[in-house]
Amino acid sequence: MSDQKNCACSAAPKLIFPCSGAADVGAIADQAARKLTSEGIGKMFCLAGIGGRVSGIMKTVESAEKILVIDGCPLNCAKNCLEQAGFTKFEHMNLTGLGLVKGQAAVSEENIQKVVDSGKAKLSYN
Repeated sequence: MSDQKNCACSAAPKLIFPCSGAADVGAIADQAARKLTSEGIGKMFCLAGIGGRVSGIMKTVESAEKILVIDGCPLNCAKNCLEQAGFTKFEHMNLTGLGLVKGQAAVSEENIQKVVDSGKAKLSYN
């Protein structure tokens, strides 16, 4: 079995780590990451694997072309998890900066798309 999970062009992956927390903003971050993945913008990846220091996951992250971290609230759990694992080169989004406040944000297509659009911009080369 090959360890390669990249496209045929062998480009390094663009990885997406949402907080996926229990609050409404965690659900929005999670759904936005899933949508970015389904649209081929990047690949949602396992934040728990970073926390657990799973060697294969850590190596994939080390080889990533770009990393996007999506936090739902100001606690920045996903960002802190990557930083504590030694990763510092990544794009970071906090949904509060998009006007989505924990406990007050509907898990709606409109709010998910707002995060997707911002995520696309952060994962682009521009």
